[in-house]
Amino acid sequence: MDCSNSGRPPERSAAGETEERRSQKVRKISFEGDALRMSMDWTVEDLDKVQVLVESTHGASHPSSYHLGELVEEIEKGVFQQGGKPAIYTTTDICDGVAQAHGGMHYSLPSRDMIASMVEIHALATPFDAMVLTSAGDKAVPAHLMAIARLDIPAIHVPGGAMSAGPCLRSNEELWHMSVEVEKNRMSKEEFLAFQRACCPTCGACQYMGTAATMQVMAEALGLALPWTALIPAVNAEIRRASRAAGQQVMRLMELNLRPRDILTREAFENAIMVHSAIGGSLNAVMHLIAIADEAGIRLEASRFDEIHRSIPVLVDTKTAGHYPTELFWYAGGVPAVMEEIREHLYLDVLTVTGHTLRENLEHYRKNEMRSFAEMFLANYKLNRRDLIYPIGKPLKNEGSLALLTGNLAPEGATVKKFAVADSMQVHQGPARPFDSEREAVDALVGKRIQPGDVVLVRYQGPKAVGMPEMFFLSELIASDPVLSHTTSLVTDGRFSGATRGPCVGYLGPEALEGGPIAFVREGDLIRIDIPNRSIDVVGIDGKEKTPDEIQRAFDERRSRWKPPVFRHRGILEQYTRLARPALQGGSCAAGGMGR
Repeated sequence: MDCSNSGRPPERSAAGETEERRSQKVRKISFEGDALRMSMDWTVEDLDKVQVLVESTHGASHPSSYHLGELVEEIEKGVFQQGGKPAIYTTTDICDGVAQAHGGMHYSLPSRDMIASMVEIHALATPFDAMVLTSAGDKAVPAHLMAIARLDIPAIHVPGGAMSAGPCLRSNEELWHMSVEVEKNRMSKEEFLAFQRACCPTCGACQYMGTAATMQVMAEALGLALPWTALIPAVNAEIRRASRAAGQQVMRLMELNLRPRDILTREAFENAIMVHSAIGGSLNAVMHLIAIADEAGIRLEASRFDEIHRSIPVLVDTKTAGHYPTELFWYAGGVPAVMEEIREHLYLDVLTVTGHTLRENLEHYRKNEMRSFAEMFLANYKLNRRDLIYPIGKPLKNEGSLALLTGNLAPEGATVKKFAVADSMQVHQGPARPFDSEREAVDALVGKRIQPGDVVLVRYQGPKAVGMPEMFFLSELIASDPVLSHTTSLVTDGRFSGATRGPCVGYLGPEALEGGPIAFVREGDLIRIDIPNRSIDVVGIDGKEKTPDEIQRAFDERRSRWKPPVFRHRGILEQYTRLARPALQGGSCAAGGMGR
């Protein structure tokens, strides 16, 4: 495909020719700044150079960020080699895995917006001429992409890579159901602890196509990361070479005056959604891409994801819905290999941070000798690239990974990762089991009070209520039960991890605290989920099927008696819940309206 506003950079002279660099303008009025810089590692000569913010989420928070200091060093070298002056900043992120199953999860989504805002503060308070951001985690990558779109100065994102596979290609999400096996004396504590010790053997993003892996792929698919840099195995030297190349390339972007909003066109976002469909990506990417697009001044509708996912099949066989860890995806060719498969659907003339179009990048990839060497690593696992990336003519699944559902239970929509739902559960009708918190639902599940066929409903979990925590603990307990996994659905106005398996419908809008219908569901109401027909409806009251008019009258009566619960938060969680938009509008607390 061709697109109308793509191709070469817009008619704009290089920054050094017609407009003074931001850093140099400030020097004329802020004389103290130069003196303060020279008290650190700046020389007099450095003050005249292009000043580049090199920001990461490096810290001891989790393995997606712990190793990023090494990548920062390489980015720094690249900037130096091309005559720029880098300055290193960090705002570390939190780990969703560590925050699971307790109150810490309420801070996960708000952290995305806080990290983006800190990058904004760092970039503008100095100010810098360009920036390179590196991250690998669930909220860190979308935060950095939001900041890049918001600031619109020459910028590149460096994905932080993938964790190596655990023993027998297994991964850490299995720990949740293993813990239940230990409680039931079906697994020894020693065996559990041994797997816990071995399952995360290196740094990098978790080994499955969860949100962290998906958003690294999205960074590259949008054109904001260099080609074939998403999900490089974090222990492979190639990730350090890619980091240095990014430091060098950002200086080239300064010469071209090529900015993020030249790259982040509507066509670029549609390309990313196509890739998201092909990789079987995380549901959270819907919210994150909408938020990134909003920062770029583009209104991206959730319905567009569903439309694209109907036409682009799943091609990538990675965990948790598939078989293989994500480091093997990179060996198989990564994002460029996926783009080659769906090439006829893509907008090929969009610009990227290489300074070239996607078409030109793919031509270069075809000639890259590294393709054959990378694929040789798959032989270590007795695999080839077609085990990981299927041809579009014979896809892994005939449609994409995601479906947008609407109905009287979710007038503004809800999402489900249908790729991870068994055929037998694509259509499910059952009695509602409503709970006002995940903890209540977990207790009912562990106490055997959830029956086969139930629709477990967890409400008051949206952005306005409690910051929209993930339901991974609950969803994994259901998915790990040999009976419930094929008979029981989970519905929530909260969200799910990218690792979620089974019939889990999330992001219901409006959320319960905003008076969404989910707030008025009672025990025994019949809920029907029909993924092929994209619907989610209450079809019965007190166990008996009713007409739509009868259901509407019952819900109107319940609404008239409803008093919304009061959630009292402090600090940043209070700020986020007060300002947050609906999840399917990006869930962002950034000021301003949706994009054009």
